[in-house]
Amino acid sequence: MSTTKKLAGIALAAALGVTTLSACGGGDAEDKTAGASDAPKSKTVTLVSHDSFNVTDTVLKEFEQQSGYTVKVLKSGDAGAALNQEILTKGSPRGDVFFGVDNTLLSRALDNGIFTPYEAKGLAEVKPEYVLDKEHRVTPIDSGDICVNYDKAYFAEKKIAPPQTLDDLTKPEYKNLLVTENAATSSPGLGFLLASVGKYGEDGWKDYWSKLKANGVEVVDGWEQAYNERFSGSAGGKKAKGDRPLVVSYASSPPVEVLYGEPQPAEAPTGVSTGTCFRQIEFAGLLKGAKNEEGGKALVDFLVSKKFQEDMPLQMFVNPVTKDAALPELFTKHGVVVEKPTSVAPETIAKNREQWVKAWTALVVK
Repeated sequence: MSTTKKLAGIALAAALGVTTLSACGGGDAEDKTAGASDAPKSKTVTLVSHDSFNVTDTVLKEFEQQSGYTVKVLKSGDAGAALNQEILTKGSPRGDVFFGVDNTLLSRALDNGIFTPYEAKGLAEVKPEYVLDKEHRVTPIDSGDICVNYDKAYFAEKKIAPPQTLDDLTKPEYKNLLVTENAATSSPGLGFLLASVGKYGEDGWKDYWSKLKANGVEVVDGWEQAYNERFSGSAGGKKAKGDRPLVVSYASSPPVEVLYGEPQPAEAPTGVSTGTCFRQIEFAGLLKGAKNEEGGKALVDFLVSKKFQEDMPLQMFVNPVTKDAALPELFTKHGVVVEKPTSVAPETIAKNREQWVKAWTALVVK
């Protein structure tokens, strides 16, 4: 989910292909806590994250007041880059908690043993289908669906029904309309590749991509270029005169187009092809060797609390994973519910990810 916030004009990197140090709650917090994590019984707890982590100041300050801890956020690029740094510093982590590893990279994190098992308070409220690690080395925090988005105005003008399934995208009426991200350099691109693997299996996904290539699919390096330059339906794409009315993005993209539209439209200008989706789940974990383990545990508890879970959708444009968290009206009015997203088991992804990406690159890019 580390790319959706660029829709809002918030600086962050497109995941898996791209470091910045910041403190949540403003610059004063960073100044006050500099070096505090080295002190005995530190009251500073450090969250290492990809660039898209965000939380409302008042919500974070309430946690700090109630817990007695000051939260420092170390943003470290995209999800893949951030995870790589934690693997390289295994045992001597840069912080206490890591947030942002998703189900496409989960097995890599677990196999490298960077987390200490911890069963979070409030875990019972997390929907069971999101709990992928029974040893509780990581805790589910949010979910989101990578899906093809479409430009409503284009399809209305052409009097063509927008595609709804992966199969639809190979039909002649959608020739030269789709832009997607490189599966080797982009999280949404990888998710879209995994959607095809989940749908067509080991024996069929390559044939599917051959059809997509023949139907004129365009591949660009990352989400920012695809969504804000090539896609005709986004605010950025319109300014850039993008001419592709189909793009791989997120199911949460339409609500963001409404929220940041100028003027704000009554209806989202983009739609979601719900039969094209792959579900991402993001996790947080207590880092092995954390200097402030107790603070880290309290922070993980906070991330699955109702307060944070309900704040999260409009801060990071992802869905809560707990049963008791309500979605904001913006999501319920302008978003879509993906009833049957494609998924691939983390262990299957771990075993095959590299070879799938290499095969995809040889087939589609080269």
